[in-house]
Amino acid sequence: MAATNRLSCYSDPADHYCHRVRLVLAEKGVGVEILDVKPGQCPEKLVEVNPYASVPTLVDRDLALYEPGVILEYLEERYPHPPLLPVYPVARANTRLLVHRIQRDWCSLVDRILDARVPESQRAQARKELRESLTGVSPVFAEMPYFMSDELSLVDCCLLPILWRLPRLGVDLPRAAKPLLDYMERNFAREAFQASLSAAERNMR
Repeated sequence: MAATNRLSCYSDPADHYCHRVRLVLAEKGVGVEILDVKPGQCPEKLVEVNPYASVPTLVDRDLALYEPGVILEYLEERYPHPPLLPVYPVARANTRLLVHRIQRDWCSLVDRILDARVPESQRAQARKELRESLTGVSPVFAEMPYFMSDELSLVDCCLLPILWRLPRLGVDLPRAAKPLLDYMERNFAREAFQASLSAAERNMR
């Protein structure tokens, strides 16, 4: 386990991109100082290490990373156990492609729903699309314990923070989505997932 005072992570306690980083840190048992940054509040030290003053930002000694995908890849290489990417190149590429599809198909809808500047009609349409898309893919979760995998991967670490936020997003899954609901129940109960939650996130359910 890493020294607890070497690694720090600037994180919005309510943001799903920050949550995925905290989840990977928890799954790998990495000692890290989580520094909460709420919207509109930017610590001077964050500006010093990140020209965009964005979160999540991971600081490891003289290294500062501030793009979620880059952070996850770095953590996978820096702390390889337990692995969250498959060993073989083809499987690794497929895993990365699934992460990309989650970003493009679902995260884009989540971001639209959460953006108060977006007209309510468009946010309602995004809720409908997200509900239908998740329901449609639900049978896939009956085949394997994780998302198209026998082992927890970066794909799950990107998906679970979204699924945890469904009540906040105003998205209710129907009974037809039982395989997905079962997947959520199993993985929300994981010790690492519970450890990854901020107080704000615990209040979402």
